[in-house]
Amino acid sequence: MKNLRKAFKKARKGKGTKLYVTEFQKDLEKNLLQLQKELRKQTYKPCRMRTFVICDPKSRVISASAFRDRVVHHALCNIIEPIFDKTFIYDSYANRKGKGTHAALNRFGYFARKVSGNGKLLPYAKNKNQVYGYVLKADIRRYFDSVDHEVMMRAISRKIHDEKVIWLARKILDNHTSEKGMPIGNLTSQFFANVYLNELDYFVKHRLKAKYYIRYVDDFVILHPSKEKLESFKAAINEFLKTIKLELHPQKSQVVPLQKGIKLLGFRVFSAYKLPKKSNIKRFEHKIGDFIQLYRDGIMEKPDILARVNGWNSYAMHANTYKFRKRSLKNLKKSLNSTKL
Repeated sequence: MKNLRKAFKKARKGKGTKLYVTEFQKDLEKNLLQLQKELRKQTYKPCRMRTFVICDPKSRVISASAFRDRVVHHALCNIIEPIFDKTFIYDSYANRKGKGTHAALNRFGYFARKVSGNGKLLPYAKNKNQVYGYVLKADIRRYFDSVDHEVMMRAISRKIHDEKVIWLARKILDNHTSEKGMPIGNLTSQFFANVYLNELDYFVKHRLKAKYYIRYVDDFVILHPSKEKLESFKAAINEFLKTIKLELHPQKSQVVPLQKGIKLLGFRVFSAYKLPKKSNIKRFEHKIGDFIQLYRDGIMEKPDILARVNGWNSYAMHANTYKFRKRSLKNLKKSLNSTKL
């Protein structure tokens, strides 16, 4: 029960005003006792998930679990995540405490300096970005749709031997489909994703002995001075992925020179600086236009618009965008102040 109460608080975080949360909280003890009873007797059945499509910018199908199921997801992860996290490699950055996108980007910069000989320029270099070194930038094809449940359960069973916990993990996994795939949006899917690809991490680090490797969910990079070495890594990884029923995305998995800049986690990373992806900048500029129109129509207030812009700035400030952010904010305030309501 102590774990279920802790799980409820985690599931509620940031969603305390949602109707489904307040409804569950009205009879909190009763609802938690019912979950405890179902889990102990192994009669627990997850509710059918609600699915919807988002565009950010590409379309993705998101599956949302019922709130009582989210409590169970947190309860499960509270117990097994610390066990597995000890086995994960240092350079796995998704959905882990103390990691995240910006830590991964900083690590990439460190690796790039190592591979390029601390920014050693090519003989024909015309700017500071034209340095030695290459990157295998790779992506796993339709990863969340391709996860094999039996492979996943074998990976979980290597560390977890409690039959009831194994039963619960399978129950959650099979609520999406009975054989393949995991829903995007579930806490357990984010955690299971790291468990599944931990085998890839060990293959790359210990079998291939790739020194400069970073993974964020199903996106990963390997840096090396030799293009030929990275091409051999790519072929070996593709063969290994077949053993866990996955494959590299043929178009999104390429060896590219460091000097060209690498698209990584929403940024374009060069040797001397990094910038937001062009598509992200265009989307931001489009949103600014929408905000101004909504303000003119009396639908949005100035503080709401500035709060949204500050949220984007929090992302953009991790790149070399000072002049762009300053200019955008100046133009926005000018447009808002010139509008008479």
